[in-house]
Order: sequence, then C-alpha cells, then structure tokens
Amino acid sequence: MHADNYFLLLGGLALFIYGMLQMSEALQKAAGESMRRILHLLTSNPLVGVLLGALVTMIIQSSSATTVMVIGFVSAGLMTLKQSVGVIMGANIGTTITAWLVAINIGDYAWLIAALGFIVMFVAKKPRVKYLGQFIFSFGVLFIGLNTMGDSMKPLAKDPFFLSLIEKSAQYPVLGLLVGTAFTLIIQSSSASIGVLQTLASAAESPASPAVITMMQAFPILIGANIGTTITALLAAIGAKKNAKRAALTHTAFNVIGALVFMPLFYLAARAGLERWITSFTGVDITTAGGIRAGIASLHSMFNLMNTLLLLPFIWLLVKVVGLIVPGKDVVEQRTCIYLDYKVVGTSYVALDLATKELARMADYAKRMSVDSRKALIDLDGPSISRIMEIEDIVDLLDKEIVKYMSTMMSRKVLTDHESLRVAGLMHVTNDIERIADHCTNMAELAQQVSNEGIKFSDQAVVDLNMGFDKVLNIVDNSISALRENDLDLAIKVIMTEAEIDDMELTMRASHMKRLNEGLCNPKSAVVFLDVIHNMERISDHCKNIAEAVVRDNNLDVEKLEKDIAIKETTA
Repeated sequence: MHADNYFLLLGGLALFIYGMLQMSEALQKAAGESMRRILHLLTSNPLVGVLLGALVTMIIQSSSATTVMVIGFVSAGLMTLKQSVGVIMGANIGTTITAWLVAINIGDYAWLIAALGFIVMFVAKKPRVKYLGQFIFSFGVLFIGLNTMGDSMKPLAKDPFFLSLIEKSAQYPVLGLLVGTAFTLIIQSSSASIGVLQTLASAAESPASPAVITMMQAFPILIGANIGTTITALLAAIGAKKNAKRAALTHTAFNVIGALVFMPLFYLAARAGLERWITSFTGVDITTAGGIRAGIASLHSMFNLMNTLLLLPFIWLLVKVVGLIVPGKDVVEQRTCIYLDYKVVGTSYVALDLATKELARMADYAKRMSVDSRKALIDLDGPSISRIMEIEDIVDLLDKEIVKYMSTMMSRKVLTDHESLRVAGLMHVTNDIERIADHCTNMAELAQQVSNEGIKFSDQAVVDLNMGFDKVLNIVDNSISALRENDLDLAIKVIMTEAEIDDMELTMRASHMKRLNEGLCNPKSAVVFLDVIHNMERISDHCKNIAEAVVRDNNLDVEKLEKDIAIKETTA
C-alpha cells in the first residue's frame, strides 16, 4: 500500500473519531443532565438498569460516558454496586447503535449532511438547536471519515501480506482477539475500532465483491474491541472508592466472560449456518462487501445482548467475585439528616436539641474539609481533593435541611423569647459553617490547579502555608468545640485567635509580594498563594461568627467583650 494511502487512512480515522466524539458531546450537552437524573433515580431493578443503560448510551452515543457516569455515582454513594452492574450491561448493548449507523450506506450524502449541520450550528440562537446542529455536522464528519478510510483501504484487498494476516487471524482467533483489544486500548473507543473493522471489511472493488474480511475473521477482532473498551472505566476508577473500582472491574469481567463463552459457540454456530441466518435477518448478503457492515453490526448486537441475557441472573455472583478481588469496605457518607425529626418540631426544647446535634454534625464535616484542604495543597493529595468535593455536596444539603427545620420551628410559634434568639443565632451559624466548607472547596480547586499546571511554591511560601493551616485548623476545631459544648472560654479564645490570623495574613501577603519582586517566586504561584491565605482569613472570620453566637447564647455583650479583649492585648 502506498504512503498516501496510509496518510488517508490516518486522516479518515481522525475524522471518524472526531465526528463520533462530537456527536456524543452534542447529545450529552442536550440531554446529559436529564440522563444523569434518570440513571440516579430509576436503577433499583437490575432489568430496569439494563434497559436504562442501553437507552442512555443510545442517546448519548458513548458507552464509556455512561460507564464513567455510573462509576461517579457509585463512588459518591448514589448508586449501589449491584445497581451499577445492570446499567453497565445495558451500556454494552446501547453502544452497538454506532455499528448500525456505520452499516447504513449514506456515504454519498456525508458532505451534504455536514454542511446542513454546520448551517444549523452557525445560525441557531438557542443552545439546544445549536447542539442539534453540532450533532448533524458531526454525523456527516463521521461518514466523511469512513469514506476516506474506505478509499484508503481498497488497495489492501489485493495486498498479499494483509490477506495472509487475515487468514492467520481466522486460523488463530486469539491473534484477532489481541489485535482488537490492543487497537481499542490505543484509540479508547470500541465503536471506533468496530467502525474501522466494518470499513476495512467492505473495502472491495464493488459492493457485490466478496468481503475483504469474513464474519469468521471479524468476530475475534470484534470481541477484542469489546474487552479493550473497558480500560476507560478502569482508568476512571483510579483513585476512586473501592465500590467504584469493583464496578469498573465488573465491566471488564463481564466482557471477558462473554468472550470465553461465546467465541467457541460462535464457531459452532458458523458451521451450522449462522451467516445464512443473519443474511435472512438483515435482508442483505453479508458475505459481500456491500453487506458485511450489517453483518458485523448484527454480530456486535448479538454478542452483547446474549451476554447480558446470560449473566443478568448472576449479577449477585459477579458482585461477590469482584468483592473478593477488591477486598475491604468503603466509608459511606450519610448523605441525609440523621437527627432532624418533624414529628417533635412542636416540642421546642427537643427540636432545638436535635437541630443543634445536626448542626454539630455539619460542622464536623466542615472540620474534615479543612484538614483535607491542607493535604490537598501541601501534599497535592488527589483523594483529599475528591473528598472535599464530595463532602461539599453533603454540607450544602445539610445547610438547606437545617435551615428549613429551624424555619418550621419558628413558624409554629412555640419558642420562648430565648429559644427564638437561639434559633436565629443557629441559622446564622449554619450559614457560617456552609461558608467555611465553600472556602475549603475553593482551596481544593486551587490545589487541583497547582497539580494540573505544575505550579511550585518557594520554600518560604510552604513554611508560611503550613503555619497558616496550623492556625486555621486550630480555630476551626476550637469554634466547633465551643459550639458543641457551649464553652464561653473557648469562644473567647477563638475571637482572640481570629485577630492573630488577620495580622498573619497581612504579614504573609507583604512578605510574599516582596519575594515576588525579588524574583524568588513566579507570578502563577503568587496568585495561588494569595488566594489561599485569603480563604484562610475568611474561614477564621466565619469561626469568629460562630464564637460570637456562643457568647450571645451566654447572655454577654459581644461588642463589649471584644473591646475588653482589645484593651488587654494593647496593654499586654
């Protein structure tokens, strides 16, 4: 094959993969959030999970996207491992739709489709219509890529080396399996691999000519592609919780078991006239170049459908096996309130006690986030960043539920004057705790930026950050303890520490700007450093607010107390 043909092949492959990815992206933008909600809410039954997994994957055109979404749900505790297996099985069925699209012979209209899509994308004002245009344009580009690959591959139909290689893959199915797996590992898409296989198989002189690759030769490559695509899920599970790793491993196990079971059965079926049956089913002669694409699409669908039917009753066994391979238990965060009880909301002292306990639990989450913030920024610890993001969602939920509960208490008009003041103060405290969590999330995002961009802090900056975290973790711990124990002495200590942190921020800011002017640190690290110490200072402000609520709860005048503290510090 001439060098120009190789260039055409690579260019066609690039266009095909680009078109497929852009199609998937357009559909995910248009329907992705809805698909996430559906997956989250409707996967209690394994069969329903299979149907939803297939439907979602058909819509968003990517089994990898569905699987990665599912792994995210499992990691966050929103979906059980057992629920995830059904969805992953369904995703394998849904992804076969791409092979059927490739089997449709619309190559002559590919340029027209791309042009129409571009016009819609360029002219449309509404986002949904733009996404539709992107989908149509990408659909056209996908077939332009297929046509280009087909043109480049026609010389292969007469290439002796290629023909002998295909013969060997028929004689040694394991070779074809390895080729399909390796190619899919490289390009990270089974749909693309199978699209290339369909194009190559149909790259004869005319549609009536014999297929370049027969069904017997294509099947092991197709199975290899199904195994290779599971690498995306395995990569997505790196650094995730144990159940997420088990879900990814289940995807691999599912396809490997299918290969072991159905490869021998396929060759038995082939001898019994499988090609004749598929020809009858599809209405095209799959032994010809014009029909082989539909034949490969049929095989792809049959494999995944039959594999699902075979293993669906044994989901419990798959879950058990991967549990043995990945031992241990995840710490599952309680994503709901555990103390609030609306049945006692009319009994003020009981309801107030329950609200305080839930608030203390929320505060403990914020404390954990502040500890993880240090690990995330100083050690660039990826799991700490992930934990902060996960806990932030829980804190937001608790914030809404606690405020709603205390608002209900106030609306019942059963609170004493003192209790009313206390509830009002606790509602402010709830907001302060939520803001502490927000600032920790800000620092986690800064840590991610430092990691992604390879930003380096100077030695002195690291010393300053550690000193800052020492003070911040101390004030967070003391403010939460003061709140839980209603400890006035500890609250006063928090107010004094907050003033020290204000001074510390000003000193650190000035010294860091001096280092920047002297060329001892770069502008990127300077911006991140200043953002971090600003977030530290804001956390201390919210801790002070919590301490002031404790002071008021002890019937003391906050302003007078702070003036007395300032006088003592001045005369000390």
